[in-house]
Amino acid sequence: MAATAPPHNAEATEAAELAGFGYRQELHRSMGRYASFAAGFSFISVLTTVFQFFAFGYSFGGAAFFWTWPAVLLGQLLVAACFAELAARYPISGAIYQWSTRLSTPAFGWFAGWIMVIGQVVVVAAAALALQVVLPAIWSGFQLTGGDPSPVTSTGAANAALLGLILLVLTTVVNLLDIRIMSAINRIGVTAEIIGAGLIIVLLFTHAERGPGVTLHTGGQGGAIGALLVGSFTAAYVLIGFDSAGEMSEETRAPRRTAPRTILTALAAAGVLGGLLLLAGLLAAPSLANGRLASEGLSYVLTSSLGNGVGKALLADVTVAIAVATLAIQTAGSRMLFSMARDGVLPFSARLAKVSPRTGMPAGPVLVVGVGAAALGLLNLLSPDAFLAIGTTCIAMLYIAYAMVTGPQLLRRLRGTYADGTADGTDESGRPLFSLGRWGVPVNALALVYGLVMTVNLSWPRAAVYDPAGGHWYFQWFTVLFLLVTVGAGALYRWRSAQRVHSAEEPAPALPEPIR
Repeated sequence: MAATAPPHNAEATEAAELAGFGYRQELHRSMGRYASFAAGFSFISVLTTVFQFFAFGYSFGGAAFFWTWPAVLLGQLLVAACFAELAARYPISGAIYQWSTRLSTPAFGWFAGWIMVIGQVVVVAAAALALQVVLPAIWSGFQLTGGDPSPVTSTGAANAALLGLILLVLTTVVNLLDIRIMSAINRIGVTAEIIGAGLIIVLLFTHAERGPGVTLHTGGQGGAIGALLVGSFTAAYVLIGFDSAGEMSEETRAPRRTAPRTILTALAAAGVLGGLLLLAGLLAAPSLANGRLASEGLSYVLTSSLGNGVGKALLADVTVAIAVATLAIQTAGSRMLFSMARDGVLPFSARLAKVSPRTGMPAGPVLVVGVGAAALGLLNLLSPDAFLAIGTTCIAMLYIAYAMVTGPQLLRRLRGTYADGTADGTDESGRPLFSLGRWGVPVNALALVYGLVMTVNLSWPRAAVYDPAGGHWYFQWFTVLFLLVTVGAGALYRWRSAQRVHSAEEPAPALPEPIR
């Protein structure tokens, strides 16, 4: 009788593939397809971000700001399609950093990773501040500082900083426990968010006060153009973070097959749910003219249209979504830090690259992201304008980092040095890797153009947006200044590192090899 072949060891195969990129399997590979989907969906978190930015979009563009949603969704789907190809070919933590480095040069990839990780820290802070939008609406006791709970007031802004700080302490603790605990909380939270979003949409549609034709009217501060440009901030802020499924590749089973699909499905699912939430909120709002929709947003619609009982119960579900989103974004940011640190290209790399054998979590990066986000969140104590400055800055930084991937990717395609994936191997099921095929160049080109246009739109220092009351010029220029400081600090660190290596005559740290 012939000897029976040993069973296929998927974990050993995936560890061997990771070793082919020059890395040991240190993170625990325990996430399945739904957990991978949840990683991307919870970063996007439509309940967190739509509730957080609905009032802003409506205040500038009126009901017509709804149409910026499908425009931004289409643009982000183009970017996600490009990322799906790369996730199949390079299933490595630190996705943006790794992809950009392998598509261009180590220096360019380093700056992409640096901008991305700082941007993720800012996103964590912005997500934690979202608690202010819902908790005081559930119970006035959550307004710890007293006064007006609206996030656009000084008392509301200060309270947002306190609530955000408490949340960041909790998410940091969970992120230090165990990858399985974090993943379980994430999956449960995403399931609750999807169910809650569905219930909110159905209930608001059944309480509609007007027809969809209202979305053709601007009625905001900026007219039709304002609705398109400034109102698009809402969709731009919501529809980011889908790359987190790729960020968690080293902790995902069968990542070459799983990550590309979950990147696209997480964005598509969030896009559909978010668009329906916007429309349902506009149709069910008791009034479009009393000013409450432009200041309180969807929280006002829920409690006014559905009654305090049902409305507050659904707001509690939104609170869960905010907590899970903050947890997921902090996790993604810590994996980016870990990926760069193990290449020895960050300050204190040796400490940041350590992974606990017991928990499978990189504790150093988790703490750095948590403390950094808390420090940024406390800026809200200075002025309510800080919230918007922080929010738009994080979006702009992620858009820049995304463009630092799609740009080199397009150049590779145009030069004929980019394999589309069909001839570059197979996934874990033996099928060809995800590929855009002949659509690669047009999709990639449109993704890059879209990303650059949105970056300029987000970063433009509009006084009416960032400093409406006047007297805070630094908030008006916050995004531009923060980007300059980020790039300048990165350049200074790299210059000093090069000087130390040169003086010590030691070899520089080994970096991922670019594509040849």
